Amino acid sequence: MERQYIVALDQGTTSSRCIIFDQNETIVALAQKETRQIYPRPGWVEQDPMEIYATIYGAMNEALAQAGVGPAQIAAIGVANQRETSILWDKETGKPVCNAIVWQCRRTAEDCEVLKAQGLEPLVRRKTGLLIDGYFSATKIRWALDNIPGARRLADQGRLLFGTVDTWLLWKLTGGAVHKTDYTNASRTMLFDIHARDWDEELLRALDIPRQILPEVCASSGLFGMAQAGGRQIPVAGMAGDQQAALFGQACFEPGDCKNTYGTGCFLLVNTGDLAPQSRSGLLTTMACGAGGKPCYALEGSVFAGGSVVQWLRDEMRFIVEAADSEYFAAKAPDNGGVYFVPAFTGLGAPHWDMYARGAIYGLTRGTGRNQIIRAALEAVAYQSNDVLQAVVQDSGLALKELRVDGGASRNQFLMQFQADISGVRTVRTQNAEATALGAAYLAGLAQGVWQDPAEIKRRKPIEAVYEPAMDPAVRAKNLAGWQAAVSRTLTRQ
Repeated sequence: MERQYIVALDQGTTSSRCIIFDQNETIVALAQKETRQIYPRPGWVEQDPMEIYATIYGAMNEALAQAGVGPAQIAAIGVANQRETSILWDKETGKPVCNAIVWQCRRTAEDCEVLKAQGLEPLVRRKTGLLIDGYFSATKIRWALDNIPGARRLADQGRLLFGTVDTWLLWKLTGGAVHKTDYTNASRTMLFDIHARDWDEELLRALDIPRQILPEVCASSGLFGMAQAGGRQIPVAGMAGDQQAALFGQACFEPGDCKNTYGTGCFLLVNTGDLAPQSRSGLLTTMACGAGGKPCYALEGSVFAGGSVVQWLRDEMRFIVEAADSEYFAAKAPDNGGVYFVPAFTGLGAPHWDMYARGAIYGLTRGTGRNQIIRAALEAVAYQSNDVLQAVVQDSGLALKELRVDGGASRNQFLMQFQADISGVRTVRTQNAEATALGAAYLAGLAQGVWQDPAEIKRRKPIEAVYEPAMDPAVRAKNLAGWQAAVSRTLTRQ
């Protein structure tokens, strides 16, 4: 069979990456270009949309050159993207009306408080699965319409378009021919009814956002449009927000399949199939991709401090020289010695949601040494992930089969074994660490027939390491009680 290639475009907050896979899921080329973040005021975060496109297009051309692959050999393009970041542009000139407002931007925090005071949160929660927060796209769009000169006039004239990063890239790649998004990205806007699977008129009216600026919403796997590359048209056939792409890239196709990405923070998602449970634990209900890329639902919880805990040990405390050293020193401590580290540097996320909590270390004695503090810091990442995991089980009623892991900190053997021990769940690291890009590739490749059977993808997925729970139940119970006591002392809201 002639070798086939899939181009995966992974557009993130700090970089644009292109990874080319063959039909055996082997990486044949990788190129990356940094993207700038712009901070015009305290709490404001922006990016240049033209730079976002230029870096992703440049990375794609560089990767194609590395691989020696011509456009004729590319079966499809898949796109994964930073979620919630909002871009508005004039469809006649092709120019953005302002910089992209990044997901991290807090300029609409006060607007969100007004919406809550108006009693809109139950409606938003019921229809979108989200909380009212400036993190999501809706209030960013309204801010731009109200504050960028001429923006609302362009909307009234039918010239203004909105999109998250996936939509903007698709529009540019297709020469302005296609204005679409997928269910996963639409579900992060705070304007999309995840049950009706359509833009919600009641929310649009409440935020004074005209429907005509919004993109058409499609399934994540399927033909979105034809990209212009190298004088040839290539189908863009897969699209998903980065965390949902990683869930798919980990072959979490069925209800109960779960993944955790260990980056600066941690993102834990579980596939809930056709069930869209409303969380009682502060988790988000969002749309994801089931077998074959068909729309399904997921519960999502975020841990604010994951790998950043290890960075703090290295950069601020100087306890270690390299991040990898944390594994060696943690293993030298026979146990935690009663020490618990609650890394609430910027508050606590799900399921506690206390933005005012701050970090603390409990249980220090005269005999506490560096190794125990390092161990407690790594354990804290697992404890926080376990809190989200248990909330997922409670809210969904699903029995989790295993936890699939990716991200830089998933290479830490001590952390992964402790995660399995404290959660009581088999923890699996797959061989290909590029879960996000691979998810985009799977979605595109399945649509174009490069792969036929999602079940076969799952069966043959190469496993790099498996961590089985091995902790004595009494020790586990004692550790969890100590962690919960430490967290309760840290919370500002009891």
